[in-house]
Amino acid sequence: MKPFSVAVRSVVSVLLLACVPMANALERDITAVFRPDASKPQENTFLNTTPTSGYCAQYPAECRAAKMFSIRLPLTAASAGPIQALHADYRQGAMFKVPANWRALQVTHAETGETETVEVRWSGFGSQYELSHNAIELVGGGVSLLRAHQLLWSSSWVYAASPCQYSGVGSYGSKIYTFFWKAPVESSCAKKAQFLIPGLSFSYLDFAYELRTPNPLKMSSGQYTGSLTYSAGPGRDIDLGDVMLPSDSALTLNFKLTVEHTLKVEVPPGGNRVELVPQEGWQSWLNSGRKPTRLFRDQRFHISASSRFKMALECQYISGNTCAIAETGSGHAVPVDVSVTLPDGLTDGAGQPVNRRRLLRDGSGTELFQPGLYVDRRSGALHFEIAQGSVEAMLDGGATTYTGDVTVIWDSQV
Repeated sequence: MKPFSVAVRSVVSVLLLACVPMANALERDITAVFRPDASKPQENTFLNTTPTSGYCAQYPAECRAAKMFSIRLPLTAASAGPIQALHADYRQGAMFKVPANWRALQVTHAETGETETVEVRWSGFGSQYELSHNAIELVGGGVSLLRAHQLLWSSSWVYAASPCQYSGVGSYGSKIYTFFWKAPVESSCAKKAQFLIPGLSFSYLDFAYELRTPNPLKMSSGQYTGSLTYSAGPGRDIDLGDVMLPSDSALTLNFKLTVEHTLKVEVPPGGNRVELVPQEGWQSWLNSGRKPTRLFRDQRFHISASSRFKMALECQYISGNTCAIAETGSGHAVPVDVSVTLPDGLTDGAGQPVNRRRLLRDGSGTELFQPGLYVDRRSGALHFEIAQGSVEAMLDGGATTYTGDVTVIWDSQV
């Protein structure tokens, strides 16, 4: 019996979506990518690819130790009037309240319309304050510059106002002090002026953030985008008190999550030609005269997958919902049962292992296979078999050759 060929096709889609900017808002992009790493198959998370600027660019060692990174915004603020000494209301001085609680937003895939949820929180913030006068002048002189900054607020700004927390580094000049505070909770962190400050401003706003991203193994290849807008001003998401007024009333973060899946199937050389034979081989039949009970062959393959996929058949000769092979002269055809076994780490939609799962032309029963982790070049098998009744019908015609093409499809467009 001559062999018949099996073609394997895999389909991986890469989809792109452009983000349309929102007008009249300060904007920044937050980017992250998932690209499977064979050396770290258990790390199925997005990698934040947003360029770092501001505090963490200046003090990378401090941020590495705290697993923190920052973005600098051209969001400035200036006092609407003088800050009174020993003001009773903390909102009449220098204060910060940032969106430290988790906020959820929806990101959408342009081509498929699939949606996922991303969560973000601010984990820290910082700036450089600038005084209208030299710090020594404001406290009456007679002290060092560092001591003057300390006396002006009762403690240095390197030490955060509670419940905000110290981050490690600060710097100062005659009128300026650079600081960065961690924000473990969403609450007001205020410094009380001990002396009259005729004018105060903030030169920029740095912020650090944390992300909670969806499981990329359940997402389609391509780019997901979405936006989250924070309001800025007294009593808003970014709240600097009632005296310090920000230069922008809103900040929009544009999120761009890119998924670069792997779906690769490797068949050994010559594996696309499969010869179906009896259990004992043809010689046993010729010697004993007993017809074989079945013809079969298991064809190994290696699969690398980080994405969902489905499987189905395409056939040169059709027999119901499966493929067939046919004898060229008479046109007599017999069905071929095709099934698949997938390696550990790949399951069906119900989370069950895939062992000799039937492959059909309409794809029923194999509509969804999914990885629990990145599967890197693991071994699976395609099983081809002709049942006993069909074998007898083939052999009754004498020595004949049956051939046919069976195409097994791995399709990531689920």
